[in-house]
Amino acid sequence: MRQLETLAREAQSFADAPRQAAEQPVRWHGRGGAALSPDETEVARVMQICNACRYCEGFCAVFPAMTRRLEFGKADLNYLANLCHNCGACLHACQYAPPHEFAVNVPQAMAKVRLQTYTEYAFPAALGKLYRRNGLALSLATAAGLALFLALTVMLTGGLFHAPLAGDFYAVFPHNTLALMFGSVFGFAMLALGIGAARFWRDVSPGAASGAAVAEAAHDALRLRYLDGGHGKGCNNADDAFTLWRRRFHHFTFYGFMLCFAATCVATLYHYLLGQQAPYPFWSAPVLLGTAGGIGLLIGPAGLLWLNLKRHPLQGDAAQKPMDRGFIALLLLTSATGLALLAGRDTGAMALLLAVHLGVVMALFLTLPYGKFAHGIYRSAALLKWAIEKRQPDKLQLGAD
Repeated sequence: MRQLETLAREAQSFADAPRQAAEQPVRWHGRGGAALSPDETEVARVMQICNACRYCEGFCAVFPAMTRRLEFGKADLNYLANLCHNCGACLHACQYAPPHEFAVNVPQAMAKVRLQTYTEYAFPAALGKLYRRNGLALSLATAAGLALFLALTVMLTGGLFHAPLAGDFYAVFPHNTLALMFGSVFGFAMLALGIGAARFWRDVSPGAASGAAVAEAAHDALRLRYLDGGHGKGCNNADDAFTLWRRRFHHFTFYGFMLCFAATCVATLYHYLLGQQAPYPFWSAPVLLGTAGGIGLLIGPAGLLWLNLKRHPLQGDAAQKPMDRGFIALLLLTSATGLALLAGRDTGAMALLLAVHLGVVMALFLTLPYGKFAHGIYRSAALLKWAIEKRQPDKLQLGAD
């Protein structure tokens, strides 16, 4: 047990050190020999204390992954931060949480490093930094600017108000024009996300993935397993009471988004394989899928915004709120304008409704790689890393002398 005793002494020294010393950058042995940031240093300090205590080991995957390490480099910290689901269980269970002098706050420390992850792995990096500072304003300004541009285009080419067109979107914007615009934007978003995810994956050095590891990671990601607080009762949000609503609202959001994406894919198949062009009747698969997805994207983001506004200040990073709310706002606007377009597609205002909806959707796609959507990518990668790692032998063997 000598290694564990050494670990406990190191944790005590971290906790007893003055805060100013804890915030000084330390060196890590990684790519480029870069220093840890103050936020990363804080996570390393907290993990040293948690590694000596281990009371929260059964709460989520972060703590078992932590116990496989005695030291925490930059890649380890990025991995653990994205493995954390910010459920808050450890904060309310921790005997060393504020106002204790150790000031252990795992959710907040992890949230700050996650925010760095979104910026550091963003491509191009300048856009990641811009969105980090002004997420909400940038999201709304981008949506408004694109919607205005498309509305002016419609006004100059045919007028915003017109005789009913029986829901024929292509009478306003030709099919090839829409395909080119959104294909380019979506392609850019996927490229940027792919580059960021590849960089993250390379840095965490996960090892070979077995089929069982991939299946487990997918299962945990799709179920949001670690938003149950480790006991099935849910997360903490405003206080120490448990609630499953954060998990439920995430499910509404994710599966609503996927239903909308499925509607687009089915409509594409209708167009190119079956030769059936839009508009489609309400009872067709694309419209039903899109309607269900739009409703999910109203309920989920609205609920997440409500929880975000009520969240305890210790459970999260205040600097991340503009990014959180920017993404939520775009999701809400996407669903609201989409449902409004469906309701008004047989009216003379369809062109205006279409321009506004397309502008919002394009803004959503453009900001996907830089906002909270990216956390789903990095968190899924971290879950896969954990599923791989847990199947490997633990090299520390702390139980042996």
